[in-house]
Amino acid sequence: MSVLLALALQLAPAAGSDFHARVTQAKLAEGAATGPAYQKQMWDRIGNPTTDAYKSCLASNAPADRSPFTLVADVMADGRLAQIEVQPQTPIARCMAGQFATWMLPAPPASPAPYPVEIDFSIKN
Repeated sequence: MSVLLALALQLAPAAGSDFHARVTQAKLAEGAATGPAYQKQMWDRIGNPTTDAYKSCLASNAPADRSPFTLVADVMADGRLAQIEVQPQTPIARCMAGQFATWMLPAPPASPAPYPVEIDFSIKN
């Protein structure tokens, strides 16, 4: 029995590997034939709200941890966001995840479904 447990622990994915796999899938979707057009539609819809939300999250978490973070989510066929995750999970990152949870994006391409997106946040000084 202990041999099976040891084998299971060795084969278990490392913490965060699912997150990183989702980021990779989102980057592949972004680079696919329909990716650039969808990215344009998405940013036309959420560009200004993202900036406003980011500023609000920074202000409400002062003094803010301005560390870079990545947000990954699945866009459902109707544009709702699901499975929103951030890493690292700083207060600002969690705040942004909460903001994104309330938004509707444009309907994504049919494949892959659900459609993965990722956004890297960082502040340039």
